[in-house]
Amino acid sequence: MCQRPYSLQAMAHSKSAKPTPHKNATGNTASFPPRGEPVIHGINRVGLFALYMKEVRRFLKVQTQTIWAPAVTTLLFLVIFTVALGRGGREVLGVEFASFVAPGLIVMGMMQNAFANSSFSLLSGKIQGTIIDLLMPPLSPGELMAGIVAAAVTRALAVGCTVALAMALWPGVSLGIAHVWAVVWFGLMGSILLALLGLATSIWAEKFDHNAAITNFVIAPLSLLSGTFYVIDNLAPAFQMVSRLNPFFYVISGFRYGFLGQSDIGDSGAIMAAAIGIAALNIAIALAVYAVLRSGWKLKS
Repeated sequence: MCQRPYSLQAMAHSKSAKPTPHKNATGNTASFPPRGEPVIHGINRVGLFALYMKEVRRFLKVQTQTIWAPAVTTLLFLVIFTVALGRGGREVLGVEFASFVAPGLIVMGMMQNAFANSSFSLLSGKIQGTIIDLLMPPLSPGELMAGIVAAAVTRALAVGCTVALAMALWPGVSLGIAHVWAVVWFGLMGSILLALLGLATSIWAEKFDHNAAITNFVIAPLSLLSGTFYVIDNLAPAFQMVSRLNPFFYVISGFRYGFLGQSDIGDSGAIMAAAIGIAALNIAIALAVYAVLRSGWKLKS
């Protein structure tokens, strides 16, 4: 018996009909959203947390190099300078030199490692050809930036705590906290600042030599010439002006203010102004990095 062919009206009706909902593995009826309609609304918390954990596990896998080695290197700075200056009780800002230089070394180690972590994330993917693993998942540019920066700050905090513990055991170092808010604020702001700069470097760089050039000729000089080992009042007026144009100076001096209760920035009003200025600088850099990520420059082209 031959099957009766469909009429034109029936065929048109079948084309305009909505797809029949399917049953999922649990037996519940599930319908697929129309094409082009986003499935994830708001923040992709699962994807953001997955990216964060991926970046954290990456540096924890080699924690000897990423956490303990920077802590030992930073501690060596303290040992060398204190031994070179002798144990003759030299004071800076009314405290022993070891206690003066210790906070600056702690936050300097945090900032440098925040930069090292974020500057490696996208660059390694571009060189190894695995950048698609970061660009393909349903993560917005803001979520991608937040995950990488948060992981870099996590590494900075781990290094900072390790260095602080080692320096607290060093003879002649006193790490009593005078202003908790300054320690927390300038530590976080400094780490975020370098994490954002590292992410920008990771987007721009095409090989490890580019990354090393930024590290050696920009980050290292700004860190070492930021008043970590001296107060800028000892410099000539012209060099004092140059130091005050260095954002690292405000991070290190503000962080030191949290421990010692005094700084070469100025009084408490100047410290508050520096805290607001660093936050504003971070917001400006974050907006610029977000715009570059959204454009896909050197990532999708």
